[in-house]
Amino acid sequence: MGATISLDYITHRFSPSSAPTLKEIENRIEPGEMVALIGRSGCGKSTLLHMLAGLLIPSEGCVRINGHQVSRPSAKWNMMFQKASLYPWMSVKENAALGLLFAGVSKIEAYQRVDELLDMVGLHDKKDVNVQSLSGGQQQRVALARSLATDPEVLLLDEPFSALDAFTRTALQEEVPAICRARGITMVIVTHDIDEAITMADRVLIMSQNPGRVVDELNVELPWPRRHMDAGFQSLRDQLMDLFKGTDNGLAGRQSDTEPSKNGAEHAA
Repeated sequence: MGATISLDYITHRFSPSSAPTLKEIENRIEPGEMVALIGRSGCGKSTLLHMLAGLLIPSEGCVRINGHQVSRPSAKWNMMFQKASLYPWMSVKENAALGLLFAGVSKIEAYQRVDELLDMVGLHDKKDVNVQSLSGGQQQRVALARSLATDPEVLLLDEPFSALDAFTRTALQEEVPAICRARGITMVIVTHDIDEAITMADRVLIMSQNPGRVVDELNVELPWPRRHMDAGFQSLRDQLMDLFKGTDNGLAGRQSDTEPSKNGAEHAA
């Protein structure tokens, strides 16, 4: 079952004297919801994701998962990065089982549990192969299996498909949300790609920069799987592009500084 994520007035400075990178971000992500964060480079998307993962603590405010303040990483909220970060001297199966082994699960049980996951991500016939022989897309599938092996409540994705070829990227954009839906996992993805956001998310949060704020959002109410050429997809793409462009002019979600949006995100004035 997925977890509830609460972003409670998060502000962050990388030093006491620096301007805030993030300012007063407030939002709530429901169990099993899939959310995309988009915004220009430098708006703090990855910084915010690292806070959800417990890799970084905000200067003010806090992240709560199922009501518990996040202060450190946990097997219950796993993160996939742009690079798979696999151990090159290990096999596919050994890499996929690492999280379980670190958690104290026996090697026999860990390998049994990852067998199903490797089948799910299309790598069962590669389980004994050294990961160095795999393509970039296959390596990311290993990283996905490793992230899922500990039965996480939250899956955090930091542009994990940006370096992949178009065909592999498209396949994973469909497969990852399908796995999250089947397992009830709450998913948050950081992306620069508007099409990717609409393809994978139930809701898209738009961030402005200097400082980073969530200034607007768009609900994506389209059937699965989503097709880029469908009229509904194109309509949402146009809406999201307009909202995204609005962040450059300070227009997205214009409200007073003290008036919260319906989902609690502060809007830029």
